[in-house]
This record gives sequence, structure tokens and C-alpha cells, in this order.
Amino acid sequence: MTGATPFRKRPFRRKKASEAQPGGTGPTDVDKTSAESTALVQSSHRETPRDGETSQREDGELSDAAGAHDGEQGLPVPLDDTKGPVTGARRLAALRQGIPAIKQSVPAMKQGARKGGEGAKAALGHLTDRIVESAPRVPVRDLATLRKHFPGLGPEEIADKLVAGASNGTSTVGAGIGAAAMLPVPMAMPAELATEITGVAAIELKLIAELHEVYGQRPPGNLKQRTFAYLGSWAEERGIDVTKPTTLNAALGGQMKRELRQQIMKRMVRNLPNLMPFMVGAAVGAVMNRRDTRKLADRIRGDLRKKQVPWDALKLPPLDHARELKELEG
Repeated sequence: MTGATPFRKRPFRRKKASEAQPGGTGPTDVDKTSAESTALVQSSHRETPRDGETSQREDGELSDAAGAHDGEQGLPVPLDDTKGPVTGARRLAALRQGIPAIKQSVPAMKQGARKGGEGAKAALGHLTDRIVESAPRVPVRDLATLRKHFPGLGPEEIADKLVAGASNGTSTVGAGIGAAAMLPVPMAMPAELATEITGVAAIELKLIAELHEVYGQRPPGNLKQRTFAYLGSWAEERGIDVTKPTTLNAALGGQMKRELRQQIMKRMVRNLPNLMPFMVGAAVGAVMNRRDTRKLADRIRGDLRKKQVPWDALKLPPLDHARELKELEG
């Protein structure tokens, strides 16, 4: 076969009439095609409609085809009687009709978001007021009582004991809230977070006050003034400078309230993993609360060491918490 033309380059050979039809009789495909084209041309010459009729007919056919296509595809068909020339134009017209409704719904969405923000701010303010009201009722031991409870220990050893006890307390609170959230209930989650933050704040406020007693940095003033000073220390995570004591007016001002709200919000965000289900949140809450309490204690102890007063040079009167609390509430 050398030198033969490949089959791909061979010229196309038309079939004969006898090969196209088995009997050799009857019209071929070519004859049928030519006859149909001749008939179409004659009919077009015979019936030549006007331009207006042609455009109306074509528009109707196109719109009917577009509507049928939309119905077959499961797309929404506009209910108006306007029939566009193509499907894209009809969809654009429907979108333009829906734009005013969207514009009318935007103010309602903004108002809902504003109300949600106001509700969250109100809840945060309520939690802040709750912590401020419960802070004076936290019992604080003075230096003499602490030295009796931990005999033979110095300031650093007593401070270590206090930090360890407070860390265990906040860890227990975190584990308890995590266990309560073993089966998550979305409506109860804000209350669980508020309960955890209130309990942790009480333990850490007691720790802050007793650390100031150990290092000889008790703030001056009555129970209410000292309590607000400790609240400011908890919010700022810093020790109190007794040379610049926080007065009652400054403590009740808006700045400290804002700092407290920021601290509470930060704690709430950090405590969100404590609500994980199936006892995972219990372990996470215990570890995170212990870590946060130790961090807070380290920062405050670092500030108090710089201005520590030896015990021999201290002339602090003993604290009578029950009497001061009765006077405050009376």
C-alpha cells in the first residue's frame, strides 16, 4: 500500500440515487431539501406581511418562548402584563420593581440593629451595677487577721497563698458554669455568663483587697471609698497608688463606670468557650479562669512591690467589716 492516498484525504463520493434508496426509485435527501427550500421561497413571496405585523408577531413569539422557558426552568415569571423582548429585560424590570421595597426595609433593619445594641448596652450596665452593689459586701481580712491565719509566713508567702486560694475559687466557678452548660440552652447562656462574671469578680476583688493589706497599701477612706478604689484596680488590672487616692467623686464618675463595662465585656468574650457542651466547657472554664486570676494577681503584685511598706512601719487600724457595712446600708 505504499504510495496510496490515506483514507482521511480521499475525496467525498456522493451516493447515487440507486444507492440512496434500496429500490433505486423515490426522491433522495438532496431532492427533498431543494423542494422544501423552493416551497419556502414561494410562500414568502406569496405572503409578504407588513413591517408592523412582522414585529408584533416576532415580539409575541419571543415573549411566549421566553415565558415558556422560564416556566420550564422553574424561574419566577413576572405577573405584570408587560412582555419584554428577552428574558433578561423582564428580570431587570422585576428587579427594578423590588428596589423600592428593599429601600423601605432598610430603615427597619437599622432600627432593629439599634435596638439590639441598646439592649446589649443596657444589659451590660445592669451587670456593672450589680457588681458595684455587691462589692462592699465582700468580706476582707485585715493584715492582723491574715498573719493569724498564716503564722510564720512573710508577705510574699502569704501573697502566694492568697493567689492560690483565689485561683482555685475562680477555677471552681468556671467548672461549675461549664457543667451547667453541658446541654446548651441558648436562652440561659447570658444568665450563665453573668453569674460566672459576678462570682469571679467577687473572688478577685477580695484577692485585690487582701493583697493591698499584705503589702501595706490599704487605700484611705471608709468602706465605700475603699471598695470603689478596689473596683478601679480590678478594672484597670493595676495596683492602687496610695499617694494619689481615688476620691469618692472620681470613683463614682463616668470614667470608672466605662472602665468597668469594658472589663466586664472583655471577660464575657473570654468566657464564651466556657459554654461549650458535653463537659468540654467545664474543663476550659476551669483552666481559663485560673490563668486569668493569676495574670491579674501578678500585675497587681508587681505594682505593689514597688511601694511596699514593711510591717514594722505600718500603723493601720483593724478593719471591722460588719460594723462598716451596717453603717453603709443604714
